[in-house]
Parts: sequence; C-alpha cells; structure tokens
Amino acid sequence: MTLVLGFAPFILFAVLSRLSPDLALWAAFATAFVITIRDFVESPSLRLLDVGNLALFGVLALVRGFLAPGLSLVIVRALAELFLFLLLASSLLRAKPFSLEYAHAAGEERAKPHFLRVNRVISGIWAGAFAAMAAADLLLVFVATWPLWPAIAVSVAAITIAISFTLRYPAWAASHRH
Repeated sequence: MTLVLGFAPFILFAVLSRLSPDLALWAAFATAFVITIRDFVESPSLRLLDVGNLALFGVLALVRGFLAPGLSLVIVRALAELFLFLLLASSLLRAKPFSLEYAHAAGEERAKPHFLRVNRVISGIWAGAFAAMAAADLLLVFVATWPLWPAIAVSVAAITIAISFTLRYPAWAASHRH
C-alpha cells in the first residue's frame, strides 16, 4: 500500500486539476513534501518517486504560477505524466525498479530472482500507465479535434489498473511461483 501512497501527489493533482490547475499543483506539491518528509523521518533515505514528485510538482507549480500562468491544463498534465513515465522507465533501464524501494522483504528474499521479477513487472505496469496517460494527453495537445473524454477514460483506466495490479499481483505471483 505504501507504493500506492507514493502516487498520492499525482492522483490528488489529477482529481483537483479540473477544479483549479494551480490549486491542484500546489496541493500535489504539499502532499509530495509531506510524504517525502514522513518517509525520510522513518528511514533516512529518499525514494526516487518521492523526490521525483517533489521536484515535478514544485517546478510545475512555480512555472505555471509565476513564469507561464497561461500554460494550459492539458500541457501541464502531459508534462507531469511524461516526466513520471521517464522517471519510472529510467529505474527499469538501470535495473533498479522504483518499486523495490517500497517492497517489504528480508535481505535474502530481496535478492531472489522471483522478488526482483515481481518488482520489475509492477514498475513496468506503472511506467506503462503513465505512458498511456501521456500519449492520450499529448493527442489533446497536438490534435485540435481530439475529444477530451478519451484522455479522461485512459487516465482513469490506467490508474485503476495500476493500483489494482499493484495490490493483487505480489500475492498471485507468490502462489504461482515455480
């Protein structure tokens, strides 16, 4: 569940963004700050996703608030989703899936191929979810006639699938281990 909590800033941003993009960005930044500080106090290390959220929403809030107030919500959403996709994909390319930082297991269990495979799959699902959301929002940016509803549907489906998969897959994989 703590992995899903790592995505709370983005989820809050997505929910509040239709109300007010600026409120959504600052609330996401504040949430990322609280999560990062809380996690750091519990264990003096910084997680990739926490630091990424903190940087992402801090920069976007400052840019939209002070440098480019006319930046559209669709562009802000696409930038956030693209950044998170690149962040998560880079963890896979470095062979250090970001989800390992949230995984609970003893030292010897963490080194087993099964444990690493489960975390690669979970990290890949989240990277794929953000790739899908970014693609849908980039269509809105670059294709003037593209309707809004498919981007909303993709976002809701991608986040729902990623959360559900994250919560269920480890137990399923453990029961189907060879």
